[in-house]
Amino acid sequence: MNIRSLLLLSLALGIAAGAAYKFGGAPREDNTASKKPPPPTPVTVAQAVARDMPVVLEVVGRGEAYESVTLKSRVDGQVLEVPFSEGQRVAKGDVLIRLDTADFKAKVAQAEANLARDQALLKKARADVERYQALKAQGFVSEEKVAEVHAAAEANAAVVEADKATLELARLQLSYATLHAPFAGMVGDKRVHTGAAVKVNDTELVTVNRVQPLYVTFAVAEKHIPALRAALAAKRLRVEAFVPGDHKQPRTGVIRFVDPAVDAATGTLRVKAELTNTDAALAPGQFLDVTLVLDTLRDAVTVPAEAVQQGPDGPFVYALKGEEAGMRKVTLGPVREGVAVIAKGLATGETVVTDGHSRLVPGGKVKIKTPGEKPGGAPTGKPAKQG
Repeated sequence: MNIRSLLLLSLALGIAAGAAYKFGGAPREDNTASKKPPPPTPVTVAQAVARDMPVVLEVVGRGEAYESVTLKSRVDGQVLEVPFSEGQRVAKGDVLIRLDTADFKAKVAQAEANLARDQALLKKARADVERYQALKAQGFVSEEKVAEVHAAAEANAAVVEADKATLELARLQLSYATLHAPFAGMVGDKRVHTGAAVKVNDTELVTVNRVQPLYVTFAVAEKHIPALRAALAAKRLRVEAFVPGDHKQPRTGVIRFVDPAVDAATGTLRVKAELTNTDAALAPGQFLDVTLVLDTLRDAVTVPAEAVQQGPDGPFVYALKGEEAGMRKVTLGPVREGVAVIAKGLATGETVVTDGHSRLVPGGKVKIKTPGEKPGGAPTGKPAKQG
């Protein structure tokens, strides 16, 4: 064996000895030593409390005029005056449109003259009847002649009645030349102006809407129909309407109409409620948020809505037992204005986690944060202590 071979053998033996020392001969650290437990998770908590909670159905509705009429002329004519202002409030009987009445006044005068003439002829005919009856009693005229005179008098009486009807019609047409508001409300825009010709029952002149009270029409999904009908039957249904974005001023209402049939295309039931609208702030066609209070749950177990989490098996909460947080499956009831009703799975007085869920594990230790404390554990506005 030469020197080179000896050197290679020595190097191989050295490497083998080092490996044996590292992987076999060196003392090992104790991997079975218990790991340090994780620190408690800072959380915010709240107690489950009992309170009365309304069962509410929220839908979107649209304002609808209590009454709405588009006025049209009942006679042909020419517009003489349009005395109203667009959008103004009007009282019942206020003048809205005046047509030129010259033709109608002339027809009234003609009918009055015809009536006066025929009344004079009737008076003469009746006098002839009396005279001929006297002559017949004396034997100077025949029964046939008396009958003829009597028939002429009756014919004149019929003509007088026809003249009266003609005069009444002429006066009606004269009255139709002035159009009045049929009820108190608000008028729309002017559809005609002075000088315009209008045709009978054809030309639209102006629309009048009654907005005090006001209807709001909305649709209710068919799954809510049993609860809606039960609330109506028990007379406990409350209706409130709000302008979108302003829920501080509710308008109370009363259900006036429930469609007897469900719309097959949408699966909804049309409902109409009456709102007082005393200040006329709501307008026909306006979108409104409608709240239907169907019932009230008495002494319901409630928690802040943020305490309820959704898992693969449904809603759950983290309930505290001592310093540990346990996952609790619950049955969720109505949720309204940040408050959730727990129908099953939680009792009044139990403490639940409302913030810090992302770092929680079932059975993990927790540390309740003081008000104003940041998630890292330091109070708001103060730096956390450095370790």
